[in-house]
Amino acid sequence: MTAVLGPNRYGKAETRVVRVTRDGEVHRLKDCNVGVSLSGDMRDVHLTGDNSAVLPTDSQKNTVYAFAKKHGITQIEEFARLLARHFVDSQPAIRHARVSIEEYAWERRGPHSFARSSGEVRTCVVHHDQDGTTTVVSGLEGLVLLNTTGSEFHGFARDEYTTLPPATDRVLATAVTARWRHTTPPDGRTSPDTLEIYDFGESYEEVRRCLIDAFAGTHSLSLQQTLYAMGARVVETRPEVCEVRLALPNKHHFLVDLSPFGMDNDNEVYYAADRPYGLIEGAVLDDAAPDAGPAWD
Repeated sequence: MTAVLGPNRYGKAETRVVRVTRDGEVHRLKDCNVGVSLSGDMRDVHLTGDNSAVLPTDSQKNTVYAFAKKHGITQIEEFARLLARHFVDSQPAIRHARVSIEEYAWERRGPHSFARSSGEVRTCVVHHDQDGTTTVVSGLEGLVLLNTTGSEFHGFARDEYTTLPPATDRVLATAVTARWRHTTPPDGRTSPDTLEIYDFGESYEEVRRCLIDAFAGTHSLSLQQTLYAMGARVVETRPEVCEVRLALPNKHHFLVDLSPFGMDNDNEVYYAADRPYGLIEGAVLDDAAPDAGPAWD
C-alpha cells in the first residue's frame, strides 16, 4: 500500500480586526473575524519539508491588518475579494484562495459611541482562482424569528416510537443560518465599472428582508415548507442571487401543564427548550444557476 498526498490547504484562522474610520466627530466601526485558506503547489512542503512555496500564516495575518489600513473595510465581500486576489496574484505557488469573514454588528449610540448588537452575525466566503474566477457567497447566522401562531404539524409518519401529538396551532421559532450565492458579478472577470456599482450592502439588507417577510407571511404546515418559502422568496425577488442554503433549527416551545394548579393553558404559557431540537436544512436555487463548485466549503 502506497500513501499519496490528497487535497490540502493552509492558512490563518480567526484574525480579529477592528477598523475605525474617523470622519471628524463621527466615527464608523467595522468588527470582523477573518479566515484565510490557500491551496496550490504544496507537494514539496508535505513530502520533504521544503517551505519555499509557503507564505507564512503570520504574513497572512499581517496582510489582513495592512489591507484594513490601506483599503478600509466597507462591505465584507469586497474586503474578502481584495485579500483573495492578492494572495493568488502575489504568490506563484498559490492557485486558489478562500477568504471567509464574520462581521459583528454594533449599533450607533452617538458620534463615536457604539453598543454591541444581538447575536446575529453577517458572513461571507470568497473563492478566487488563478484563472481569475471569483465566487462570492454572502450569509448570516443567528437571525432569531418566531411566529406565535400560523404554524401546524400533523399528518406525519408514525412508528412504534412516535409519541408526538399532532399540532394545529403551535409556536414556530428558529435561529436562521443562511448563505446565498451571487450571480452578479458572476466572476472576477467582470468589468471594474460593474464591480464599483454592485452594492453588497444593499443586497444583504434586501435578502435579509425577504427571509423575514417569507417567514412571517407563510402559514406553515412544516418547517420544511417554511424553509422553501424563504429561499424561494429570495431567488424569485433578488436577481443577483442564484442559490440559497438554509439551516433552520426548530426551537421547540412546549405548552406547560397547568392542570395541577386548576388552570387551563390555551396556548399562552410555554417552556422554551434549548435541546434537543429538530434541524431542517435545504437549498433553493434558480433552475438556470451555474454549478457552485467549491463555493460552499
